Amino acid sequence: MKTVTLIPGDGIGPEITASVVSIFQAANIPVKWETIECGIHTFQDTGVLIPDSLSTSLNANQVALKGPTTTPVGTGHRSINVTLRQEHKLYANVRPIRSILGVDCIAKDVDLIIVRENSEDLYKGVEYKVSEETAHGIKVITKSASERIGRHAFELAKR
Repeated sequence: MKTVTLIPGDGIGPEITASVVSIFQAANIPVKWETIECGIHTFQDTGVLIPDSLSTSLNANQVALKGPTTTPVGTGHRSINVTLRQEHKLYANVRPIRSILGVDCIAKDVDLIIVRENSEDLYKGVEYKVSEETAHGIKVITKSASERIGRHAFELAKR
């Protein structure tokens, strides 16, 4: 049985993660869920947005299911998604897309994977205020991260 860190999130997050948990149970997938709360409600209750126990759990389990979390626009805290990506070097956003037999759709026999670099560009969060009405965001793109995501995509395509 595999232990998986479950991060319910907030907003619609708990509803989404509960649905996935119930699907895993119905499919008899042998998973033990280790639930760790983070997000705006955790911050309101404890004063901490991302508890240390989350990193401990992620490092131990090496796999997680995370629901959406609130990111205030323009004020408040930095995105939990960006923080977790940077702390745990989660640079590859991999989105497989496949046709499902029996589902009527326009495109048949689709087998596609989108691979996107997830730690640089605007995700770096290098921003500064120019005036009361304007802010600049700097896109940081390095050779090493570009090569790393290219290798990841190529190795995935070979497999």
